Amino acid sequence: MADSVTIRELVKNTRLTVYYGEEYLDHRRITTPDISRPGLEMTGYFNYYPPERIQLLGITETSFSKKMSHEELLMIMRKMADPQTPCFVVSTGIEPPAELIQAATEQHIPVLGSKQTSSRILSNMSIYLSGVLAKRQSIHGVLVDIYGLGVLITGDSGVGKSETALELIRRGHRLIADDRVDVYQQDEQTLVGEAPKILNHLMEIRGIGIIDVMNLFGAGAVRSQAKIQLIVHLQNWTPDAQFDRLGNADDERQIFDVQVPMISIPVKTGRNLAIIIESAAMNFRARSMGYDATKTFDDNLNSLIQENSKRDEAAEAANEAKTTDDSASATKGKD
Repeated sequence: MADSVTIRELVKNTRLTVYYGEEYLDHRRITTPDISRPGLEMTGYFNYYPPERIQLLGITETSFSKKMSHEELLMIMRKMADPQTPCFVVSTGIEPPAELIQAATEQHIPVLGSKQTSSRILSNMSIYLSGVLAKRQSIHGVLVDIYGLGVLITGDSGVGKSETALELIRRGHRLIADDRVDVYQQDEQTLVGEAPKILNHLMEIRGIGIIDVMNLFGAGAVRSQAKIQLIVHLQNWTPDAQFDRLGNADDERQIFDVQVPMISIPVKTGRNLAIIIESAAMNFRARSMGYDATKTFDDNLNSLIQENSKRDEAAEAANEAKTTDDSASATKGKD
């Protein structure tokens, strides 16, 4: 987890324009992903003003400022230009007010701009800052993109995670991280995994050593990050181990505040784990889209039971009718 982000990094990753303060981009730092829209502050209300946040001005704020006198607006901007304020951002291609530039100049605060709307640039900056400043957790495993689905392969050391991932890469899928996956929570339902910088594009294969996946298989074989949507846990097979055979089990693993679906796969000589994991990913996607093979099997089984029950009832009814006819014939013969 990074403690802060420089304004230059923000400009680079969200494509902002620098109106003023190029020389201060590396000195001012952002410590929170929260962004302020100073609407009330424009009216003079500073009882709760978060100076540590990026201050975003859009059409509403700049339109209101045009109705203010020069002295009044300069006073407001000087109050907003706090020593803690990392930067000002003006959206929608609006020219920053001269009073804002003057106040920012006095405190050496960069003034940035964007042609995007306030909502769009707010979203872009929030997503970027939330990812960079988020708390991270390292997980032992391999993260692979399988048909666009982020699959985290876990298991004990030596169970074959990296070798399985290598086979998946040869089958056209993409590596995100091997051995150690840095995970952070993007929102209430989303986890994102990425490789530590020192392990980018690298894998360790026992008996071979370190290999560079990008050099061996090309740029299309790697990704920088991916959402973790499924966990596949590789477990050594033992005769007494119990594994789900029908797909009814809904195991999950909690990472931060997110519950991630988890499948346990037994590892045994002769099993092609790459194809099994690939099939598990496709089956998970099919279930997410509403098709459940387990439900289809249950429906087929219930239909078969009902058909057999009807057949048995019909046979039983026929036997009862035959018994009744035989009894009637015997009685008539005696008469």
